[in-house]
Amino acid sequence: MSAPAFDYIIIGAGTAGCLLANRLSADASKRVLLIEAGRKDDYHWIHIPVGYLHCIGNPRTDWLYNTEPDAGLNGRALRYPRGKTLGGCSSINGMIYMRGQARDYDQWAQLTGDDAWRWDNALPHFKQHEDHYKGADALHGAGGEWRIEKQRLRWDLLDAFAEAAGQAGIPATADFNRGSNEGVGYFEVNQKSGWRWNTAKAFLRPTCLDRPNFELWTNTQVCKLVVAPQADGGLRCTGVEVLTSQGRVTARIAQDGGPDGKRGEVILCAGSIGSPQILQLSGIGPAALLQQHGIPVVQDLPGVGANLQDHLQIRSVYKVQAVPGDKRWGLSLNTMANSVWGKARIGLEYALHRTGPMSMAPSQLGAFTRSSPDQPYPNIEYHVQPLSLDAFGEPLHSFDAFTASVCNLNPTSRGTVQIKSSRFEDAPAIAPHYLSTAEDRQVAADSLRVTRHIVSQSALAKYKPEEFKPGAQFQTDEELARLAGDIATTIFHPVGTSKMGRADDPMAVVDSHLRVRGVRGLRVVDAGVMPLITSGNTNSPTLMIAEKAAQWIRDGV
Repeated sequence: MSAPAFDYIIIGAGTAGCLLANRLSADASKRVLLIEAGRKDDYHWIHIPVGYLHCIGNPRTDWLYNTEPDAGLNGRALRYPRGKTLGGCSSINGMIYMRGQARDYDQWAQLTGDDAWRWDNALPHFKQHEDHYKGADALHGAGGEWRIEKQRLRWDLLDAFAEAAGQAGIPATADFNRGSNEGVGYFEVNQKSGWRWNTAKAFLRPTCLDRPNFELWTNTQVCKLVVAPQADGGLRCTGVEVLTSQGRVTARIAQDGGPDGKRGEVILCAGSIGSPQILQLSGIGPAALLQQHGIPVVQDLPGVGANLQDHLQIRSVYKVQAVPGDKRWGLSLNTMANSVWGKARIGLEYALHRTGPMSMAPSQLGAFTRSSPDQPYPNIEYHVQPLSLDAFGEPLHSFDAFTASVCNLNPTSRGTVQIKSSRFEDAPAIAPHYLSTAEDRQVAADSLRVTRHIVSQSALAKYKPEEFKPGAQFQTDEELARLAGDIATTIFHPVGTSKMGRADDPMAVVDSHLRVRGVRGLRVVDAGVMPLITSGNTNSPTLMIAEKAAQWIRDGV
């Protein structure tokens, strides 16, 4: 069964895919198809900020991946959420707006040999879609689709942590997104008037959905790409085979090139897990892996599914005691949310004002600093929360506490994403290889000491903080690295599995314009193309990547 031909077929209606659909369908002469394996984003918990608790681990909105057992985590496997709905991960993530550091993008330019990726050249593409609540200035945009607001609550306990961080030498900052994110302050979030602002709201509605040249297929899973040999001996991606409720369908790229003579493209925006899986199922990837699963090798690209990088957060928990006067929400969410009256108060506050704990991002206070004095730049990030629990999805503790999660921004450990079979229905093997290098284990140990140094400051003394996890009795590098493996978890930032690079880099999957090596008419546009992970949360850098790609695709380069 065949479908009409399109000029552009976009696979994945997530962070990058929604922006690309908006930009490419703006040309009324181009037919654009956007394919999403999940359903529409009409589930109410997507839009209530605290609803991520109901979306992660829910087959309605999550792919429900798990990692392989990881030696660096002392044999543990982790839940690995990925968005499966319109908006993708922007519908279930922490909503934190974070670009990273200028040096991240300058490194990308060096690794790809393309100055287009330098910070100064990336900044206009961040600003292009930005709608910052403070308005436009030299480093921020206003009037774009991507809304950025300050959070709608504060906690005395978090204010005290911020003051303690200042006493420990971390300066206060009001903006993490000006090229250097060193400092401590409250995160800005992708919300609008207390509601989550995902990329489906920002870029699909109302513009795309009203365009006659645009089609959206939901509940449609990609089986494989269609790649055909060309008369000159090369290869071209000519379409996509998908499974719909009506059976298998092949969506094709128009062969005539359209009125401007430009040939169409298939654009993979399925994310750092989905895109390498689709490439491998289509015969594009490491030859030995493909042959192992009986898949004919179309293009031997050993980097497909390699170079996986992620931010591993080490969750230190500190018990605290109440202080008279700190009673706006209770000392921590633990006690507030563990009573019927507290829950009712939380619900009423949100219903009336769109404020309070139901408007919370998973982490409210952030800090960027160095794990040791010899670090030349901030290399660790804190996500601080006025709550604690044994693991994500578990009940809150019965005692008052805060959690200071710290992650290594620039891990040297590298993992893989590899298919387990030739069946598109089977989830791939995700092996992050956390803490697999001596450098990462040292940063883990050092960062726990930084946490202890902050908590020991006088600003927090009135709360009498007591280290509950990992435990103050553990002091040596070896003990702390091992304990990090016991209590650390992913912060959901996988990147790098379809990395861009120079022509002489054998592990590069795409070139600096994100075109797949050796296959014309095929690009990857998602966080997988990052050669190095950004120094912070990865959602907004993915939008910048998509903005650049949209320009190149429109220009035919």
